[in-house]
Amino acid sequence: MKVELEPAGDLHPYSVLDVFTDTPLQGNQLGVFPDGEPFTGEQMQRIARELNISETVFFLPPEAGGDARIRIFTPGLELPFAGHPVLGASFVAGETLGLDEVELETGNGIVPIRLERKDGRVAFGWMEQPPFPSKPYDRADELLAALGLERSLLPVEVYVNGPNHVYAQLPDEASVAALEPDLAALAGHDRLGANCFAGSGTRWKTRMFGPALGVAEDPATGSAAGPLAVHLGRHGVVPFGTAIEIHQGAEIGRPSVLHARAHGPDRAEVGGTAVVVARGHYRVH
Repeated sequence: MKVELEPAGDLHPYSVLDVFTDTPLQGNQLGVFPDGEPFTGEQMQRIARELNISETVFFLPPEAGGDARIRIFTPGLELPFAGHPVLGASFVAGETLGLDEVELETGNGIVPIRLERKDGRVAFGWMEQPPFPSKPYDRADELLAALGLERSLLPVEVYVNGPNHVYAQLPDEASVAALEPDLAALAGHDRLGANCFAGSGTRWKTRMFGPALGVAEDPATGSAAGPLAVHLGRHGVVPFGTAIEIHQGAEIGRPSVLHARAHGPDRAEVGGTAVVVARGHYRVH
């Protein structure tokens, strides 16, 4: 059977990347629209809901001296910053503009990304995340109950890094893998990503549940990786300046690997890979 495709016409180009992996169909999916100017904010949100993957980014002309400006949407809301969208967008910008250092304007300010190439192609990126404050989470008991936990081995604290990321430490990786949280209860925690982690030294396992963000469970959460490294540093578990490797997404069939390094109590860099898995066009009007 031969399928005739319509000419581009009023269709808008987009790509899908898998981020925090170099293997197609793993990692965290990202929709990328290289030209977001034709769309209103409402249309961007509807497109993100239509694609129904963790996040979708739209490139726009820079306004504050960066190389490009991006807007980031989950299926349910717009975020000022998110990790895997910024990293994935930097791969697209680096290839398109031929740059090894990219500065992307986000709702949380300009984010610089250092890109590493292999055989002339962008192969890895390190992004410096904007500073993020932290404080004890005032609904910690409710959160732990929704996660099915009696306690966390470290204090339950919230870091504002795009979403509000809260962290609960479990005794081992098997306990993290076995979690079956109450997603309806978690949805009542505004703009919250609930991060459950375990590990030691430079290797850690995480799961991030975000029904309040429109994502039941995220395959790889770059905006949570930096605060996790800071959380471990602040509580004396991993020294500041130590690079850690974070494994996430296996339970939902999308294994991912994130790299993070904390440089102090409110700043970190996060690194990883990305691969383009699809290109096409979208009709909006």
